[in-house]
Amino acid sequence: MSLNPIEIEMMRNALASICDEMYVAIMRSAYSTNIKERRDHSTAIFDTKGRTIAQGESLPLLLASMHGLVEVVLEKYGIEAIRPGDMFLSNDPYVGRGSHLPDIAAVMPIFSNGRLVAFVADIAHHADVGGMVPGSMAGGMTEIYQEGLRIPPLRIMQDYKIDQNVMDLVLLNVRVPHERRGDYNAQFAANLLGARRMEEFFQRWRIEQFEEGSEAILNAVARRIRSGISELPDGKYVFEDYVDDDGAGTTDIPIKVAVEIKGDEISFDFEGSSPQVLGNINVTTSGLEASVLYALKVLVDPDGPTNSGMMDPVSITAPEGSIVNAKFPAATAARAQTCQRIIDVVLGALAKAAPQLVVAASNGSNTSCSFSGIAPDGTHYLYMETIGGGAGARAYKDGSDGVQVHITNTSNLPIEALEREYPLLIERYEFIESSGGAGKWRGGLGLRRVYRPIGHTCNFSGQGERFISRPWGLFGGKPGRAGRFTLFNGDGTATPVSAKLTGLQIPAGARLQVETPGAGGYGDPAERNPTLAEQDIRFGKIGPDAEADAA
Repeated sequence: MSLNPIEIEMMRNALASICDEMYVAIMRSAYSTNIKERRDHSTAIFDTKGRTIAQGESLPLLLASMHGLVEVVLEKYGIEAIRPGDMFLSNDPYVGRGSHLPDIAAVMPIFSNGRLVAFVADIAHHADVGGMVPGSMAGGMTEIYQEGLRIPPLRIMQDYKIDQNVMDLVLLNVRVPHERRGDYNAQFAANLLGARRMEEFFQRWRIEQFEEGSEAILNAVARRIRSGISELPDGKYVFEDYVDDDGAGTTDIPIKVAVEIKGDEISFDFEGSSPQVLGNINVTTSGLEASVLYALKVLVDPDGPTNSGMMDPVSITAPEGSIVNAKFPAATAARAQTCQRIIDVVLGALAKAAPQLVVAASNGSNTSCSFSGIAPDGTHYLYMETIGGGAGARAYKDGSDGVQVHITNTSNLPIEALEREYPLLIERYEFIESSGGAGKWRGGLGLRRVYRPIGHTCNFSGQGERFISRPWGLFGGKPGRAGRFTLFNGDGTATPVSAKLTGLQIPAGARLQVETPGAGGYGDPAERNPTLAEQDIRFGKIGPDAEADAA
């Protein structure tokens, strides 16, 4: 090896800093609140084999939508037909190896001395990608054709110029196209920035050094993961949990995993999980891999870098045509709900192997809300957000309140940003008292938001989970409270709303209340420190009847 460890680390940090700069560029230039405020986007650098070498601050699930994209582009166009100044766009879970249609990836080749040496890529969740429902995320969609515009890997840019014919086609099929155009331009600009930074990188490093360093970076991550696995006790660990429903009539949908540890290798077998369902909660291979690798990494190597080296000691199998390995044309828009449950079952299985590392079940949902309509000034709007809930209690600490968890670590949009841009008023935004499961350590609290449309009737579509199957506790900890949607009519009456619905009309005098799930507790509630129990009541985390709450 010609590179020493210090040089390899310098190279790794240089590549990671390029990803981080691309990430910030998207955030600062995007139009939609979902990207510029909630940061629902990610960036990465790939080698010419399609392996992730470096990534920036990101969402683990979004990286799944880019994982196979470079390979698909190379297969479709061939290395000889790819030129400097090209850029490719894709979102399809089947022909583009993405995970769902709203996550649109853009990838750009990097050349040095006339040779293709790498790719920079970014991905962002677009608030709408067309389809039968504003926001492209609601319940009731039963095949991918209903979910929006499917984009196979297409050349969107050639010789550094956007192909306007392709762009016109994409924008014609989405709602609020001016906002979508702004988000696309932010992604394109970030890749162009990444390309410039990579040109500067190759002024410092030779191509051969980059290739050697990339292999070393991948191998280092593989060694770290193997080392962490080897510290877990050998054995087979099984766990099963349930998704509430698919929004199309199927309920109590099982997700099952058998985890086997042998030395420094680990396998995950999802035999026994439900067949793919009619509703849009199915997961393709990319989403399954991202979920499993996330759950493993947070246990065995939470502080290390993330790249394709993580796969080296890992085997993942799942029946083809199952909810965790769906076949075309299964609907996948709400795949994050199932990805959260995949993580729950992996953590649940490994709780016996690593009780001090595993947390109780978190809110287990990616509570999604889309609001659309015509504002009082006559303009069309579309607002999409996901809302956090409770995080699971740990072996040494209470769970966090009102946060996005696991594979979807976006932010909760501040009220000020929401009300400034959309004709919606937030009447309440608060933690839900007693929603975290009791235990020696308490589960985190869920969130309550109450929305009121201003001067118009708005259209609401939502996706919720853990509305029936509550987040479980560990080692005597109690489950967290379930989530729910409620419509408060103009006359003050309340109507429960389905967890997965499409096209609910909310008149100007009505209000929609969204309550997200809490999280499970850890350990026997009787062992809770009396001082902490007193603070729970004083700070409003639980009601005054603590004994009833603990039950």
